[in-house]
Amino acid sequence: MFADFILLAVGIAFLVKGADLLIDGSSSLARSLGIPQFVIGLTVVAFGTSLPELTVNVAAALKGASGISLGNVIGSNIANILLILGVASLITPLSIHATFVKKEIPVNFFLTLTLMAMANDRILNGDSVSSISRTDGIVLIITFIGYMYFLVAYLEREALSEEEEDKLLSPLKALVFTILGLIGLVLGADWTVNGAVGVAKALGVSEAIIGLFMVAIGTSLPELFASAVAARKGNPDIALGNVAGSNIFNVTLVLGASSVIRSVPVPERTNVDLGVLFVATLVLLLSAFWGRSKYVIDKWEGALFLLIYTVYAFLSWFLELR
Repeated sequence: MFADFILLAVGIAFLVKGADLLIDGSSSLARSLGIPQFVIGLTVVAFGTSLPELTVNVAAALKGASGISLGNVIGSNIANILLILGVASLITPLSIHATFVKKEIPVNFFLTLTLMAMANDRILNGDSVSSISRTDGIVLIITFIGYMYFLVAYLEREALSEEEEDKLLSPLKALVFTILGLIGLVLGADWTVNGAVGVAKALGVSEAIIGLFMVAIGTSLPELFASAVAARKGNPDIALGNVAGSNIFNVTLVLGASSVIRSVPVPERTNVDLGVLFVATLVLLLSAFWGRSKYVIDKWEGALFLLIYTVYAFLSWFLELR
């Protein structure tokens, strides 16, 4: 168990430092290229922090264990909104980019509804079982390509003042920081999960609880640390873009790639989790308009996000043990 503790500590250290380097590098790179930080959060940061989900799902599909793929995607997306934005907004109130409300939240709604339709073959088609088929996977990957195309095609660059340019890292240094940060997050997440699972087993915690909490939260650790550090450094656009982009990547690219390799079976309780994801997205949309300030997630709203996630996690754990 001592070795697992060491692995856990090293993993957390890599997560913290990786997130720090990623935010410094990506935000500086974005500004030097005239790219809005929100777009960097939607693309570079979101893709990097979604690598654990992609790795876990593709490896599971190749090993014939694709049953965890759908739950991993849905669970990670719920954690991204309720847990990660909850923590980030407790650090500092998050100013919501207008694009996030007008485009990214509707895209997340659309993808959640699409996933609901794909996951209900028994209800919609009268099939004996429901699954995310290879055809569904191809549709999801095409959706990912289309989303990325329109994101880049309609990109609006922002001019920098001379004072801002003087404070930026050099493009090469910013790129190196970004790459090192991504590597640190991926390695840190892997080592943290492995160390935590080892410690939990040594303490006699059941595999059901380990799978329910360790894997789902573990693959979301890069998003959590990246968004928390972005909020602390005063880059709320990166924190929000990271969550929105990660959720879109998880459904389109991660689940799409998994189901193209092997059809993904749909567990019985999936509609409950999809319902929670839909509610979480709706609460996020409403949080942009309620409260003291429009387009701001205040600290009390972040606390509400965390409360909803805690209740959901507790009920899921309770039902799993029954």
